Amino acid sequence: MASPARRAPAKSARSAIPQLSWRSPQPAPVVLVSGPEEVCAERAIAGIREYLRAEDPTLEVSDLRADDYSSGSLLTLTSPSLFGEPRLIRVSGVEKCSDAFLSEAVAYLSAPQDGATVVLRHTGASVRGKKLLDAIRAGQGSGVEIACPAVKRDSDRFDFAAGEFQAAKKRIAPPALRSLVSAFADDLTELAAACQQLIADVPGDITEQVVERYYGGRVETSAFAVADTAIAGRYGEALISLRHALASGADPVPLVAAFAMKLRTMARVAGNREPSAALASRLGMKDWQVDRARRDLTGWNETSLGMAIQATARADAEVKGGSRDAVFALERMITVIATRAPYGS
Repeated sequence: MASPARRAPAKSARSAIPQLSWRSPQPAPVVLVSGPEEVCAERAIAGIREYLRAEDPTLEVSDLRADDYSSGSLLTLTSPSLFGEPRLIRVSGVEKCSDAFLSEAVAYLSAPQDGATVVLRHTGASVRGKKLLDAIRAGQGSGVEIACPAVKRDSDRFDFAAGEFQAAKKRIAPPALRSLVSAFADDLTELAAACQQLIADVPGDITEQVVERYYGGRVETSAFAVADTAIAGRYGEALISLRHALASGADPVPLVAAFAMKLRTMARVAGNREPSAALASRLGMKDWQVDRARRDLTGWNETSLGMAIQATARADAEVKGGSRDAVFALERMITVIATRAPYGS
């Protein structure tokens, strides 16, 4: 019999079934894990396994591939065994599923086996299996859905990393979190691993100095480190940081994007005297992001900020094919920004 916790989550307005967070997954007869973010999907599926194993250590775990499926396998694995152990069947590749799997999975929804939890992993990379997804979302099979959307925006990465520490009940200082995220801005898997390493290794609170000790080499050459030094007016240091970043394999496009994000935040905050918490809530930001932007704005005015934004827009076009020399475009952008910062050369 399903526990009350499995019936608790609220339903999405766009779906007839409960929508669960990948950080707090719960089992159901059918669990659809959808979306492209593999790190989150792996966590969700592992969480379901741990949940079920905590309820009954005799849990049987089986794996199926929907794209290389043998007819009858789903029914065989979900059917009760002689001793009635609970069963977890993890199905991968549903976005590439065979006709045989699609037919049998849709049929299974009308009569899920008691004691079985079927987890269906669909990355959303194709519309293959849409009939199955639509049936699950319509409420067939007593299912739930765990969405794992792509983590692309900087704010999403900050939220992801902050959630890692919150889940572990571990405190991390906002500057330390920012340094960590900027050091692993291009790879969520590496960011997740870095968070878990700090959680496991560091006994107390995590400070910026701790992050520097662990990942200083990456932080020093990150796009945000280059942007920070330029915006602070440290022209020579900004050029050196840029060269280090490029030498370590940094791509010009994300470098310009880091400048654009910081300047855009500064522009949104400039001239506003609301308390940080209120302004952050209204703008959809974090309190510390507002505080940092206000510190960055010291010595800037509307004219210099406008010139910096224009220089960044020009560099963005140039590094995306508008110029034959992306490095020169970056250096020119940094020159405009750093020499107009409060401590410019």
